[in-house]
Amino acid sequence: MSNAKALSLQGFASLLLVALLMAANHVSARLAFDSGLDVATAVAVRSGCTALVVGMLVMWGRVSWQLTQRQLRGLLLVGVMIGGQSQLLYGAVSRLPVALALLAFNTYPLWAALWNRLIYRQPPERQVLLTMPVILSGLALALDVAGAASGLGAAQQWAIMGEGVAFAMAAAASFGLVLVWTQHETAGLDGRVRTFFSLLLACSVALAVVGWHGGPHWPTTELGWWGLLGLTCLYGSGFTLMFTVLPKLGVAGNSAIMNMEPVFALGLGWVILDQHIEPVQILGAMVVVAAVVFLGLRRQP
Repeated sequence: MSNAKALSLQGFASLLLVALLMAANHVSARLAFDSGLDVATAVAVRSGCTALVVGMLVMWGRVSWQLTQRQLRGLLLVGVMIGGQSQLLYGAVSRLPVALALLAFNTYPLWAALWNRLIYRQPPERQVLLTMPVILSGLALALDVAGAASGLGAAQQWAIMGEGVAFAMAAAASFGLVLVWTQHETAGLDGRVRTFFSLLLACSVALAVVGWHGGPHWPTTELGWWGLLGLTCLYGSGFTLMFTVLPKLGVAGNSAIMNMEPVFALGLGWVILDQHIEPVQILGAMVVVAAVVFLGLRRQP
């Protein structure tokens, strides 16, 4: 019994660490973007380096690389969607306070329920339907959609942040589709192999975008280069931990705690980037996080 308790505590701490690493990755990305790094270059470097590490772990663990035709088709779409989602989310981070970008992205459970209904004809669970207005209400407060907290009014507020919110919501829609497609089309595939191929394809998509834009745009300051190094190392560490250590700890059912990422981003953004939001926006953020955690902890049918 004591071993189970220790394992649960270790798993909980590991999940919190993943959330912290991912939040720090986005804060580092903002530092790099503010210093001239473009989104496609960031995604290419981040995904390529992480794919290399995960590929080495797959070989070290002697995991089978064999794929069925259905899994291969599923992975192709998953990889392309992750490539697009990564660029959309970083696009949001470059335009919004990091915590708000991640908060808007945290609507992906709602998008997953929608895609599951549209593609596989599976109706959303009752808990999802009940939680949906709570998440949207909290998000409206956090994003200050009426411009009341900022005092700017709705029109000026949306002129400032509308593009960033659109990027974040598109990233959430893409990631929701990735979750649904992964569940149905890559079932039975080892998570490390799936992650490797997904990241490799995401890197390929990013490199294509880099080429389309005439080549990479690197940071122009020393701080920007530290940001690029930070986002690569932090993202790689978070993904490696999530797909290698956590499954062994048996904490998949508690993965909702990783939705603490926007909370960590809020603190890091305030300390490192001097990004402040109003108390009512913080209240909205807490509502969204609590609702998403509730969804993650619900009993699966």
